[in-house]
Amino acid sequence: MLSTTFPQIITHEKALVDCDSEFEEFVKTMDILGPKLGPMIFQFPSFDRWKFPKQESFLAVLTPFLKKLPADHKFVIEIRNKNWLDARFADVLRERNVALALTDTSFMPRPWEMKEKFDLVTSDFLYVRWLGDRHGIEKMTQVWDRTVVDRTSDLKNWVDVLRAMVFNKQIRKLFAFMNDHYSGHAPAGVTMFWELWEKK
Repeated sequence: MLSTTFPQIITHEKALVDCDSEFEEFVKTMDILGPKLGPMIFQFPSFDRWKFPKQESFLAVLTPFLKKLPADHKFVIEIRNKNWLDARFADVLRERNVALALTDTSFMPRPWEMKEKFDLVTSDFLYVRWLGDRHGIEKMTQVWDRTVVDRTSDLKNWVDVLRAMVFNKQIRKLFAFMNDHYSGHAPAGVTMFWELWEKK
């Protein structure tokens, strides 16, 4: 399956306001993929206080927008305002079966750092993005053909968290994506994750 990201005119420029035509056009275009179409992700930037002063102002826009989403598609929300990640935010997504993007980056808390605070499962599928520290790793390499950052410890934590979610919450599907900036070579990183998963 292929996962797609909504255009920035929806998530950044208009921030979900008056963007029905752009949304409908994008979904219609993606529907050409048919059964190969996977989750579609709203990847929001880190909003400043001028755009959305606090979580409440963002939810005032997000909540009615989510209610309009077609139920026959899978959607994911990724935010970069870490103080907004809480039970209230998760509940809004859960009401519409929208997945909370679980990420591994240099600027957001990771699942095992939040799991005791609120339930991270907001839909009947999981969506993971292993992104890493882009600026940090680019100081080490510009060639993405080998592992340059050892992610064994982090991936063990990911395995523990995701297996608990899959088996305890009866998750139907797990979508996980890794880029080269995570460890230096995405194929090797994915292989390591799968090997650690199989050992459990």
